[in-house]
Amino acid sequence: MARSVLITGGNRGIGLATARAFADLGDKVAVTTRGGQVPDDRLLSVPGDMTDPDSVAAAVSAAADAHGPIEVLVANAGITRDTLLLRMSEDDWADVIDTNLSGAFRVVKRVARDMLRQRRGRIVLVSSVVALTGSAGQVNYAASKSGLVGLARSVARELGSRGITANVVAPGFVETDMTAGLDDETRATYRDQVPLGRFAEPDEVARVIRWVASEDAAYVTGAVIPVDGGLGMGH
Repeated sequence: MARSVLITGGNRGIGLATARAFADLGDKVAVTTRGGQVPDDRLLSVPGDMTDPDSVAAAVSAAADAHGPIEVLVANAGITRDTLLLRMSEDDWADVIDTNLSGAFRVVKRVARDMLRQRRGRIVLVSSVVALTGSAGQVNYAASKSGLVGLARSVARELGSRGITANVVAPGFVETDMTAGLDDETRATYRDQVPLGRFAEPDEVARVIRWVASEDAAYVTGAVIPVDGGLGMGH
C-alpha cells in the first residue's frame, strides 16, 4: 500500500536517491527544496526552509494536502560551514546547528502530530559518521549530527507506544556533489581511511533508509545504523 513520504533536502545526493527509492515502491513522495526543482516527475517538490518554523509547517501541510498525512519522514536537509575551531565564527556555528539540528526538530515536531493521530509512523534522521567519531574542522557539523542521535532516541521513547519508530542512519563518505569537488589527493586520503576502500553510492544509503522505514524494521527504534564502509566501526 502506497504511503505518504516526506524527505527534506531531497533535490540531490542522498535525499534524491532516497526519494527515488521510495517512489520505486510506489510510495507518494514529497521533497523539500530551497528554490530548486526535483529532476524526477514522480516526486512532488515543496518549498521548505528548515531554519523557518512557518516554512517547515507549510511544507508539511503541502505534502499532506497532496498525498495524505505523512507516514514516513526522512530528515535529510543539512549544510556545512567547515573551518578550524579557532577560526569558526558565531554565524558558522549557528547556521549549521539551526539547519541541521533545529531544522530536524521542527519537522519532526510537526509531522509527529499527524503520526500520533494515525498511531503509526517512521522517522529517519540522516546523521553522519562524524557524529560519533568527530572530525577536525567540523566542530559545528559533528555537533549538529551528534545531536540527531539524542533527538531520535528521545522521540523513540516518547512516541514508541503509539507505533512510531525513530532511527538514525549515519553515512560515511558518499559520492555526491560535495565529494566530487575534492581534488584527487584529498579523495585518495579519505578513501584510504575506509576499510572497504571506496566511497558509498547514494543508492546504497538510500536502500538502508528505505529498509529502516519498512515493515521489516517495525521492531527497530532508537538505533544508529552506520553506512560508512567500516570507517566508524559502529561507533
